[in-house]
Formats: sequence, C-alpha cells, structure tokens
Amino acid sequence: MDFEIKELHNRTQLKRFVDFPHHLYAGNPYWVPSMRKSELDTLDPETNPAFEHCRARYWIAERGRKVVGRIAAIINPKHEEVWGQPYMRFGWYDVVDDAAVSRALLDQVETWAEEEKRTAIHGPLGFTNLDHTGLLVDGFDELATMAAGYNYPYYQEHIEQAGYTKDVDTVDYQMTMSDGISPRIEKLAGIVQKRFGLRLLDVKDKKDLIPYAHELFELLDAEYQHLYAVVPLTEAQVNAYIDQYFGFISPEFVPVVVDKDGKMVAFGITIPSLAKALQKAKGRLFPFGFIHLLRAMKKNDTAELMLVAVAKEYQGKGVNALLITHIFKVFQDFGIKVAESNPELENNIAVQAQWKHFNRRQHKRRRIYIKHL
Repeated sequence: MDFEIKELHNRTQLKRFVDFPHHLYAGNPYWVPSMRKSELDTLDPETNPAFEHCRARYWIAERGRKVVGRIAAIINPKHEEVWGQPYMRFGWYDVVDDAAVSRALLDQVETWAEEEKRTAIHGPLGFTNLDHTGLLVDGFDELATMAAGYNYPYYQEHIEQAGYTKDVDTVDYQMTMSDGISPRIEKLAGIVQKRFGLRLLDVKDKKDLIPYAHELFELLDAEYQHLYAVVPLTEAQVNAYIDQYFGFISPEFVPVVVDKDGKMVAFGITIPSLAKALQKAKGRLFPFGFIHLLRAMKKNDTAELMLVAVAKEYQGKGVNALLITHIFKVFQDFGIKVAESNPELENNIAVQAQWKHFNRRQHKRRRIYIKHL
C-alpha cells in the first residue's frame, strides 16, 4: 500500500481535511466550494452544538505528503432514538480515482462501527439534514449549488465496489421563469388567503424576521420529521443556524404565511444563487471573497430554493400557491430567470408537484447508500 491513513484530532489538522477538495476539484467548472470557516466550525466539537450528543472521527489518506482522500464517521444517538436504527453515518467523503484508497477509508468507518455495535453504515450524510447529503450519480455536467455538493462519477463505482447499495435517492429540478406565473395559481392564492384568513408577513428588514426564526425551525422540525434520517434539532443547534444564516438572507426572498392569530403556517426560504460567487471566492470571505458574495446577493439571474414547509393542517389546501406567487414576483423584480430546487426525496411527490406550474427539468440525482454489517 503506497498510502497511509491518518486520523485527525484537532482544528489545525482539520484544515488539511477541509482544504483537500479545493485541490481535488481545482479547475472543475461544476464544483462549488463550501466556506472554509463554516466547514471547520461544523467539524469542530468546540463550535458545532451537534457535539452535545454526537460523536465523530475524521481520517485522511496520504501519499507522501499529499492528501489523496478524506472521510468522516458520525454517531448521532438521536437517529437511533427517533428511527430505532443503531446506524453510523459517513460523510465528507472525497477521494482521488483510486478504489484502494476509498476502500481503506471506508474500512476505518466500518471498524469503528463494529466496535460501537452499529448495525449499518449509511451516507453520505452530515450531522443534520441541513448538511450536504447524498452522492451525485447523475448530472455531472451541471453546476452544483451552495446547499448540495458535487463529486466525480467514479465515486459511485468506488462506493458500490465496497459493498454499499442504494437506500434512497434525491432529485433536483431546474425551473425557468420565462413563461410567467399561471393565472390559475394567482387566483388560487387569493382564494386560499380569504378562505382561511391567512396573510403574508410584510417583512422589510432582516430584523423583522428574527422574532419568527424559532417558530420557523419548530415548523421545520414538525413537518420534516418523517423524511429520511431527519432528527429534531436542539435549541443550541437552532440558535447556531439562526446566527449562521439569518445574517445574509434577503427578507423579500423568505415568504412567511401566518393565520389570523399571527401563528406561522408556512414559509419558504430562497436565496440568490451563491454558487458562482463561492467559486470566485474559493471558499474564503477574506480578503476579497465577501465582495463576490455581496454582488451575487444584489445582482443575479439564478436563485436557489432552500427550504419550504407547510403546517400539516394546511397541506393540500393550496397554501403553497401563496408562497409560489410571492416568490415568483420577487424573482421577476430581481431579474431571476432560473431557479434550482436543490435535493428532494425521489418519492416526495407532494413537493415535486409544485414544479408542474413551471417549465422544469429534472437534472441531478443523488444517492444515499447503506451497508448492513
């Protein structure tokens, strides 16, 4: 074996772990880097509140002094509590085109899983469903997004050679805004609004959203709990996400629907796409990366749909029409021509049905694998 596997134990060592994809994908026009600091904070037990209940280990493969692969293994006890499955997760999996390196990295995860009496390993997954999930298996010539990763085609072969099989797929859609919104959707939005006494919040500034932030995450937890591998977020995790994301979202891109008593019944989070800006910034805010991000937030022709949730009692009653109508008008005002849905479970027909009102194409597919031990 002409390479060595090393376990990483501190933030300084983790910088090599975080930097490896920047070398592996250098010059690749489809890969979008994560923000280096954000990635480090997620992996570091000192800064990620998930470590209040999770455990994780990280390994790199080195050939000489050159990193040729990386992988993370995560035990999230809440997954077993919620789903009754004593599983281990793997994630942050990146590797050169060498199946032996992949096999050695996965062996580390499997050895720890057996020591911890885990019955299966599944992934790629993160600490929560808001981390990157799934291995790209179709759509390799499509630009990635901030919310979903990219990988080379050979990853699939490596994973399957190691005995991992499909557990579930997610699909991504791309919608074009050129045809205008259907008058039927606008009419339905008006009917639903009057029938149920609903209204869209009139949000002018980011600070106007903050009082609703915790309620938003409560609705998210309630309506996502049945989705694959989702576990509830702790209060500390919610606070961390609010601090991380609510500082840069544009309030007009986040429609919130409330009932007559002011209770949130639906929301959608969208953003101008930061994919190309992150490529230019190379995952760094400083010294000049923030300029690319600010420009993308102010002028852009592409948007990303990040999260959407509707309270159970309002599902199937047309409330989504309110969200779609608002978002479409914002997109038109902003000059958005294309929207990326980001990953949706392939069997989530209700979510995918929303896109039938647009000129759409299903252009990416990701797979979450499993190996029973």
